[in-house]
Amino acid sequence: MNFVNNYNLIKNKIFKLLKTINLIVVTKNQSISSISKLVELGHLDFGENKVQEAADKWSDILLTNNKIRLHLIGKLQSNKAKQAFSLFQYIHSLDNIKLAKIFSDLENLSGRKIKYFIQVNIGNESQKSGVSLNNLNQFVNYCVKDLRLNILGLMCIPPINKNPDEFFILLRMLNSKNGFNDLSMGMSSDYEIAIKLGSTFVRVGSAIFKSS
Repeated sequence: MNFVNNYNLIKNKIFKLLKTINLIVVTKNQSISSISKLVELGHLDFGENKVQEAADKWSDILLTNNKIRLHLIGKLQSNKAKQAFSLFQYIHSLDNIKLAKIFSDLENLSGRKIKYFIQVNIGNESQKSGVSLNNLNQFVNYCVKDLRLNILGLMCIPPINKNPDEFFILLRMLNSKNGFNDLSMGMSSDYEIAIKLGSTFVRVGSAIFKSS
């Protein structure tokens, strides 16, 4: 199982960089057998892009292991928010007022609190999700002060084929400005850079599950 070796190598790299990083193993399109192997190794944090795929794969596993923490890292449509709320402990892609209000209402009805990252459109890309830099402060204030959501920090996906450093540095500055302690940044291609620049949650999938 090459992916187990890859997983251990990445864990060792992260340990050498900083011990307290949260490694989210992204399991979209992965089989239950592969996921179960990592669960057996003691890994607890897993990321999924789509709510329905996560429900199909994880529902049975969660019945036998309530320590697993599921992270939604993909774009969330409002009609999937209720299902996401019942399944995930972390939402990394909170990016609009409608979603924030839905989650606030769900928390008030259920008494359950989950954790959130606000996704920032750090490269101002029209095709990407995320709160714009111009609207970020207003959105943060709404989520934290008005809705009292448990916002851990900011999340971003830097533009493809550009040096991620400047975008990670900018997100770190915005995160600090808003008084947050955690950062969700860094994926398979750039998680080491992200960690060096302050990330506390990295989202790694393809580097673990690559075939060779």
